[in-house]
Amino acid sequence: MSETSTVRELLMAELALAVRTTGALLEKVTPELWGFRPREEMRTVLELANHLTQIPLVDLAILQERSQEEVHALEQALSASDAPHMRANMENGLNELSAYMSGLSEHDFLHKQSKPFYMEHGSTQAKWLVEIVTHAFHHRAQLFTYLKESGVAINMFDLY
Repeated sequence: MSETSTVRELLMAELALAVRTTGALLEKVTPELWGFRPREEMRTVLELANHLTQIPLVDLAILQERSQEEVHALEQALSASDAPHMRANMENGLNELSAYMSGLSEHDFLHKQSKPFYMEHGSTQAKWLVEIVTHAFHHRAQLFTYLKESGVAINMFDLY
């Protein structure tokens, strides 16, 4: 196995950790917490959870150069109101992203660039994968903080 394949697999394993632990955090959300918003200008738990669980599929669509309209339609189609559906969306996204990334040659993973609709320049597929992993962990941390702020009994062990 090449070093590139090892790095790709390590990044996918980290994303799988984010998916598994996000699912466990979502199971701790009670119905009355879905509307919790820490501050007026912030997302509700429901909005944040939908955004977080859509990351693998939506970011994959973006890196595949789907249009803004197509990405927005995907977000709408994936919108869910309960933890099991959100969890399924995220797991499905992980599988789709994994299939895409593992299907790339080493050269394409390291050098093929794609440009999102919102930027003037593109990024390599390897950079995209790093971005997707950090994006998921960023919002998982937000969800953890929202739940902690709401008094849900969670701690750092819920993240591993």
